[in-house]
Amino acid sequence: MSHTAQWNVRLHLFEDDDGTTKADVVLDTGTSALSAQGCARCHPADANVPEIGDELAAGRAMIDLAHQLLSTAERDMRGAQAPGRSVRRQPSARPV
Repeated sequence: MSHTAQWNVRLHLFEDDDGTTKADVVLDTGTSALSAQGCARCHPADANVPEIGDELAAGRAMIDLAHQLLSTAERDMRGAQAPGRSVRRQPSARPV
């Protein structure tokens, strides 16, 4: 059985008044949506390189999104499995 799907991800990056770069990411599957956030702060002794803040904030938001998506899949697997079977967990990356 063949299956195809297209999911859309929207990522919004912005810097607030105190210099914190924030990222909001939304995964839209067409039937549901997950949202996640990430942030990055520049240390006062470091050079201000906005691209690095963007990368960190976006990466952290994507990690948050990935954890949510894996948790959702685990719940769905538990609901779909035969009684008495357990879901085997894969090692996951820890948020930065």
